[in-house]
Amino acid sequence: MLSRLSVRRAPRFTAIALRYSSSQVEGSVAQSKGFNKKEKAHEDEYARRHEAELLKKMREQIEAKKKELDNLEKEHQELSQSVKK
Repeated sequence: MLSRLSVRRAPRFTAIALRYSSSQVEGSVAQSKGFNKKEKAHEDEYARRHEAELLKKMREQIEAKKKELDNLEKEHQELSQSVKK
């Protein structure tokens, strides 16, 4: 029994066979035309939403600038009238 304990066996490593396939079946979903169309549609939808948000922000900025311009024109008119008097 003592002889069994003193002798330790090295662990055995088993070889794992790696299999690589070159078939078109794997990943065929990503290569299909339907998937590409769907992905492009999602990208286009995102781009349209993003552009719509940018346009909305620009319109808001334009309105703010128009109000600012109106206020400046009013101030200018008031100042020019006060100078004439």
